[in-house]
Amino acid sequence: MELIRNFCIIAHIDHGKSTLADRLLEATNTITSRELQNQTLDDMDLERERGITIKSHAIQMNYVHEGTTYILNLIDTPGHVDFSYEVSRSIAACEGALLIVDAAQGIQAQTISNLYLALEHDLEIIPILNKIDLPSAMPDEVKDQIVDLIGCDRDDILSASGKTGQGIDEMLKAIIERVPAPVGDPEAPLQALIFDSVYDSYRGILAYFKVINGELKKGSKVKFVNTGSEYGADEIGVLKLKKEPRKIVRTGDVGYIVSGIKTASEVKVGDTITTVDRPCDGAVKGFEDVKPMVFAGIYPVDTDEYEELRDAMEKLQLNDASLTFEPESSAALGFGFRCGFLGMLHMEIIQERLEREFDMSVITTVPNVSYHAFLNKQPDKLVLINNPSDLPEITLLNRVEEPYIKAQIITKSEFVGAIMTLCINKRGDLQNQVYLTTDRVELTFHIPLAEIVFDFYDRLKTISRGYASFDYFPIGYQESKLVKMDLLLNGDQVDALSALIHKDKAYDLGKRICLKLRELLPRQQFDIAIQAAIGAKIISRETVKALRKDVTAKCYGGDISRKRKLLEKQKKGKKKMRQIGNVEVPQNAFLAVLKLDD
Repeated sequence: MELIRNFCIIAHIDHGKSTLADRLLEATNTITSRELQNQTLDDMDLERERGITIKSHAIQMNYVHEGTTYILNLIDTPGHVDFSYEVSRSIAACEGALLIVDAAQGIQAQTISNLYLALEHDLEIIPILNKIDLPSAMPDEVKDQIVDLIGCDRDDILSASGKTGQGIDEMLKAIIERVPAPVGDPEAPLQALIFDSVYDSYRGILAYFKVINGELKKGSKVKFVNTGSEYGADEIGVLKLKKEPRKIVRTGDVGYIVSGIKTASEVKVGDTITTVDRPCDGAVKGFEDVKPMVFAGIYPVDTDEYEELRDAMEKLQLNDASLTFEPESSAALGFGFRCGFLGMLHMEIIQERLEREFDMSVITTVPNVSYHAFLNKQPDKLVLINNPSDLPEITLLNRVEEPYIKAQIITKSEFVGAIMTLCINKRGDLQNQVYLTTDRVELTFHIPLAEIVFDFYDRLKTISRGYASFDYFPIGYQESKLVKMDLLLNGDQVDALSALIHKDKAYDLGKRICLKLRELLPRQQFDIAIQAAIGAKIISRETVKALRKDVTAKCYGGDISRKRKLLEKQKKGKKKMRQIGNVEVPQNAFLAVLKLDD
């Protein structure tokens, strides 16, 4: 145990975590130069294409320091705010953290929030200044920021470059000297914390765990404390680049277990593994349950694929414990699932993974957040509204409350005006404005969550030319003047396009959605009326004109009554067609509602 070091890498998006992890793997000879590629630990195509880390990745390295071989368990974590749940799980399995700060960009919002997460778990923090080889690097200024944030000595901050490999040996030395060895009792009954799991189509579910006390031997009978299920440890081992089987995994080590589990619900992240013949006293304090921020319906394009979609969602949930879902049905789309996501990027990634990894074509409905409704009859009884179509009639409602968040935006001072305008347009309320340095400002706003789930982050990045960083956390519910806006096609309500919006914005938004749908809906043989309505009141209407055959083309000259007779006959046919025709809403129409430019 004295020779084990468990640590993770935390940072803001794009500050070079995965590149530094590559250099550490090279320096410790964990992988050969033939196996090395950019973002080695990111094993999804999606991660490499976008240049982001979506999943935490654990790997074991051996390093010789002053003649002694140490075992280093590294966990590379994501930087985006939508994947902060992955970071909290990784931190629970570590004793130390490398806090990476970009020498050109300085401290940003996720740097601060990830640091607080690590401090809550009493992790030893090693601050590292990365990308010092860049021409735009400001090492002295950024070191001052780090000293102000953590309160460490300037000499404690290591300088490194993930690109050139500079400072990697000093980093490994600091990990061995500064990160404490894991604490635990090797003689106690087995107590291991599951911090991740993956699905393998040949071997079932693999659970990744950290041994807190005791040791796990191959072939022993194990029990998952929370679910109460018992299994045999068919294979155990440690996580090198490829999984490496072992006979025994000891206290303080990070490893994996294969026990032929086939059903996803049997493994829960945060659960405790113990042995059947010598169980531990209680479960390890795991992670708090994830709170989804954004809800959307996911439906199969072909309704016969509902069961396959359920299967795919369960397997995805193993790999991503922050995804929550429950069955629901829609008049327009049939059977599907109401899913909870941590943000818009998370939703986009899940949709993409369903299509790539499970070959599922899905339709995603308009994302929204959950609201609290209170009725006139029982003003104290709370009704949770996850779907706008569940909102009671306006006559029965006493009030509606919506979730608010505290948003922290760190940006250059030249963009403050544009960012304030954006936040105020989104019904934001400025709470605080602090100058961190002469040209870096931290703005704090209280904003309704519903206003930021669509395009807020993209627009923030656009107006600040990529220099604004954004972090948020929920602060509870507040009363709002919200109304339910329905969309009708030929008088039929499309429940998947319903939305709860602020009363002052309803008319404007209704008009814009109708105009957008008029562009997107394919023309039919009959007129399509697109209407936006609040209750029984129509607030906007657009019409998609029918495709018409020129029935009077054969009448060359002649009496007008002949033409009129043909046109009347056509009109009757169109009317009949409209009664029996139904309108198919294309997938891009559901997403177009989000892409409306303000």
